[in-house]
Amino acid sequence: MSRIHIAARDNGAGLSRDLRILAGALGDAGFDVTVSAIGQGGPRRQLRHLQLRARLALERWRGGAARGRFDVNIMLERVWRKYPPLAWRNALVPNPEWFKPEYAPYFGAVDRVFAKTRHAAAIFEALGRRSDYVGFTSSDRLLAAVPREASFFHLAGRSGNKGTQPLLDAWLRHPQWPMLTIVQREKLPSPLPGAANLRYVTRYLPDAELRQLQNRHLFHLCPSETEGFGHHLVEATSVGAIVLTTDAPPMNELIRPDRGLLVPYSHTGTQRLATTYFVDSGALENGVERLLALDAGERKALSERARAWYESNDADFRRRLVAAVDDLARTG
Repeated sequence: MSRIHIAARDNGAGLSRDLRILAGALGDAGFDVTVSAIGQGGPRRQLRHLQLRARLALERWRGGAARGRFDVNIMLERVWRKYPPLAWRNALVPNPEWFKPEYAPYFGAVDRVFAKTRHAAAIFEALGRRSDYVGFTSSDRLLAAVPREASFFHLAGRSGNKGTQPLLDAWLRHPQWPMLTIVQREKLPSPLPGAANLRYVTRYLPDAELRQLQNRHLFHLCPSETEGFGHHLVEATSVGAIVLTTDAPPMNELIRPDRGLLVPYSHTGTQRLATTYFVDSGALENGVERLLALDAGERKALSERARAWYESNDADFRRRLVAAVDDLARTG
């Protein structure tokens, strides 16, 4: 089986999650996987990199492969200059909204883009690099024993692109709506707007506590401006939540009307290579009202289809990833 090296910044958030998912999926498929988690562990991580380079030099001195000990090197979000020489072939798993101009000079070291969304595949194909739509998956957060409540949940985490402010504004205009729980580790407006149906969680949540919240709330509100993939949307489908999100790419790749609710946007912007989409406030309010109007049968059907899609997407991602890595390794 091919030898794979995965490199990413271990940021304790989305990239760390991507790193674990990729390494786990490839390891489960039988690949020999080595991980370089950059930015955590201090000198140990630097030592690990030096050991890799020393091993490469030793192989060359012994007359081994002229280029690298790995068959495929996979870099997340950016091209790390020190890693391409360690492998025969190099792949990039990018996030368009975080692809900085300073990464462009090193883009030539990339043999293939593994795109998490079809939206990203088109963007990087236009830059002249072959882009394979691989897709992605998220952790399965389901706790079937947790009772669902017809209340609302918004997981913003550390991101400023999750459409938190429009949700706050909508809830302040509708004190009759059920409770909205907002989990946000970045700073929210100060002072926080108070309302009897708004609950803020700004402290660090242990994963077990966060998972309970994800399962307890039936409605997950994710009116994102842009997404590299959309873990909070996909984790929501894993628990069978009914997701409201922006009717724009790539959010509407993940959530479709048969398993959630799409809300139109009013205007757009840009963030590096990505287009940002800002949800229409009136349409957002109408969307919440539509969720509240669902009867028990409609809720059950949407929830079951969301969970079924999660399982199907997870299996499809693993299949496409293995096929893409095998194909790239064979070109070595």
